[in-house]
Amino acid sequence: MPTLTSHVHKAADNPWLERLTRAGLVGYGALHLLFAWLVVRIAFGTAADDGDQSGALHRLATKPFGAALIVALVIGLVAMIIWQVFEASVGHRGERGRHRVYERVVSAGRAAFYTYLAWTGIKVLRGKKKSTADTQEQASQDLMVSTGGRLTVAVIGVVVVAIGAGLAIYGLTKKFEKHLRMSGVSAHVRSLIGKLGIVGYTAKGTAYAIAGVLLVMAAVTYDPDKARGLDAALRAMAAQTYGTWLLLVTALGIAAYGLFSVVQARYRKV
Repeated sequence: MPTLTSHVHKAADNPWLERLTRAGLVGYGALHLLFAWLVVRIAFGTAADDGDQSGALHRLATKPFGAALIVALVIGLVAMIIWQVFEASVGHRGERGRHRVYERVVSAGRAAFYTYLAWTGIKVLRGKKKSTADTQEQASQDLMVSTGGRLTVAVIGVVVVAIGAGLAIYGLTKKFEKHLRMSGVSAHVRSLIGKLGIVGYTAKGTAYAIAGVLLVMAAVTYDPDKARGLDAALRAMAAQTYGTWLLLVTALGIAAYGLFSVVQARYRKV
């Protein structure tokens, strides 16, 4: 008699879900490439948009066919959410024990993040002008009116630092490779994909870690301006002596992550 797990695996193997998920990975990569361009503009002081994914989406919305591209991205992200919910529900096939539990938790986290991006895209399509950075700053300000609220912001900051560190370690240890189908791939292509993954995950993890540190500092100093997520982290880099170069290196890393996401559309196990 078929079990619930077998039904979930069967649903996850739907070819249309796989096609939409791979298309979503391409869109996800393109979003990070646009994000990298925003980082370059921040480096040279020409960016009016917030330095995060919502800023990239707002900028895309102003371009010809921008709304249609955002719709396509949201559809792809919904497919990616469903895919990761399935992975979180029954785990990765072939994984066992404690490692299987870890992978299910990570899949749940990915599903939550893709949901956030999809909802951000929907808000942009509906004409919502308030950025994610503004929302984070306001939420932090509301929380920090009490001692308990400031502690909550600090704890969130520590969690974000841990996520950033985890992303960097994930990249540096090349754990992403186990999720790729690399049989038959030439050594040159395999090496290039590995380098994109290492640089991309490390850069993204570093940016998140800095954002988390700033959240903790915002709680300690009661300064909501620091609680603007990636936007605050990038602008903090810009304020350093070698800020322009730091941001350009970060932009290259984010671009590498974007290219890696596009590559995943071809090689990711879905």
